[in-house]
Amino acid sequence: MTASNTGRAAAARSRMAAAGAIAVAGALLLTACGDQTEKGGNGDSTAAGSEAPLFSKLPKAIQDSKVIKVGSDIAYPPVEFKEGGKTVGLDPDLADAMGKELGVKFEFQNGTFDTLLTGMRSGRYQVAMSAMTDTKDRQNGIDPETGKKIFEGVDFVDYFSAGVSIYTKKGQTKGIETWDDLCGKTVVVQRGTVSHDLAKDQSKKCTKASGKAITIEAFDTDVEAQTRLRAGGADAGASDFPVAAYAVKTSGGGKDFEIVGEQVEAAPYGIAVGKENTQLRDALKAALEATVKNGEYDKIMKKWLVQDGAVKEIKINGGS
Repeated sequence: MTASNTGRAAAARSRMAAAGAIAVAGALLLTACGDQTEKGGNGDSTAAGSEAPLFSKLPKAIQDSKVIKVGSDIAYPPVEFKEGGKTVGLDPDLADAMGKELGVKFEFQNGTFDTLLTGMRSGRYQVAMSAMTDTKDRQNGIDPETGKKIFEGVDFVDYFSAGVSIYTKKGQTKGIETWDDLCGKTVVVQRGTVSHDLAKDQSKKCTKASGKAITIEAFDTDVEAQTRLRAGGADAGASDFPVAAYAVKTSGGGKDFEIVGEQVEAAPYGIAVGKENTQLRDALKAALEATVKNGEYDKIMKKWLVQDGAVKEIKINGGS
């Protein structure tokens, strides 16, 4: 998910994935509610503790508990969502693969996107993994709207790349092809995401150019935004490309939505870690690099049909 400083990021939190790359069929869009803890994703991310190859790289507290608590907005298919009562998707699968290298379980705890970094800072989670765009503002703890520093910032371990897309009801594009075409129209987004930030920035441009601001309706989850658009309450929606493409493919059997125009501002998704927790950050990087080397990373990308968003190198704070 792309969000603002405390949410999904401000520069286009989408990770690059070509339209054909997300032909994910089958799973329904499910909205997660409440705070539910899930251990791992599809599989069990347990390894035999100290026998795991990277166990020694973890902080002592995590070695003792053998658990990494993950804050995630589990209503963002295909990145993370609920299916059959389980947390599934790209992020949970990657967490499972990393867990095998580290000898720990990743426990996903559900929360709204714009509260994840706050929850991590308060100690509720040790990391945030939720299609979160790595941006300089988030790295430095800057509020993108005011430009003021509001917290110490976070480090990111980058693992994917995507951009933001606009989508409309199928057959009802209303002449929308670019962000400039949204002037005077109503757009739905997930609150605190990069899509939200882009919509606010574009509204200012529209007001200056034509006096026609964008009416922005922001929701706690992207699924809620889709529901509003599906019901005819808006002209368009904006979301990370993989999520928009998944909705286009699955909602109403592919009859509800269509993507218009090109995705914009491709940027990396990253696992957010506290600035002070460099040992955990470096252990996560090593685990992701191991999944790339052993082929699990590519298998997961292919499983969710997001190969075009795969990265060749795992970086720390690669966002701009």
